[in-house]
Amino acid sequence: MSKINIYKEQLSAYFYLALCIILWAAIPVVSKKILVELNNIQMLFYSSIISFVVLFFVNIFQNKLHLLKQYKFKDYANMFLLGFLGTYFCYLILYGAFSIAGAQEVFLLAYTWPIMVVILGVFILKERLTFKKIIAILISFFGIFVIVTNGNLTNLNFSNLKGDFLALLYAFVFALFSILGKKFKYDQTVSALVFFLAAVIFMIPTVLLLSHIKLPSINVWFWLFLNGFFINGISYVFWFKALKAPTHLVSNLLYLTPFLSLVYIHIFLGDKILISSFIGLSIIASGILIQSIKSN
Repeated sequence: MSKINIYKEQLSAYFYLALCIILWAAIPVVSKKILVELNNIQMLFYSSIISFVVLFFVNIFQNKLHLLKQYKFKDYANMFLLGFLGTYFCYLILYGAFSIAGAQEVFLLAYTWPIMVVILGVFILKERLTFKKIIAILISFFGIFVIVTNGNLTNLNFSNLKGDFLALLYAFVFALFSILGKKFKYDQTVSALVFFLAAVIFMIPTVLLLSHIKLPSINVWFWLFLNGFFINGISYVFWFKALKAPTHLVSNLLYLTPFLSLVYIHIFLGDKILISSFIGLSIIASGILIQSIKSN
């Protein structure tokens, strides 16, 4: 491949990465807009259906549906397990956190998942726990402490313990999903389709047993479409294209997402950006960046 083609491919990858950051940073705003009328179960029910339909047509467009025939029962069992973790349980608890706690607090805590990957990698993938990893973990957890106490470190007054717990549980489960996903080499677009199929299947009894089907207003339908089509659906395709850029740059640039989300939250939700949120996020990002720096 010529240098010009390599440059064009990387430029295209950065473009798609920018789209992912722009879309994923909108998660707190979109969630809060939907949760005005729906609960977290109803929100995920509609969003999962939209995402599945979108990815179904993406697979048709990319002529990949025939790949479904090559997978065995064990493969589908693995993909359904990953779908349960990554597109069902993850979002159920994340939207649950947004329904009871502040947007910026929840999203910033949820974005500690990269440091959770480091911790789980030690136990599941038997990766070595280096001094650098220990420092990164300690720094990041101090950042979490700053956020959940709203910066009041001397008076341990946690603003919303249940919401904070759900946000951190999301980070843990998504990290587990990411770790387990490394073990399987399925086509990315096809597996994403199966993940959301699993989410739809799991959501049907969930919404019928634990909630009820409620038709939202036109305004909320707009936000549901934005969430299901772009944020949870087509962004997967953008992400796979973004991965063609150098891995370390992708990882580092991705941490712009929560900072951009603070801007969205201020503009669209009218929330004041807390100094403790910005400081805590900066501390967490520092810990993650320390971990991502490669040793010579």
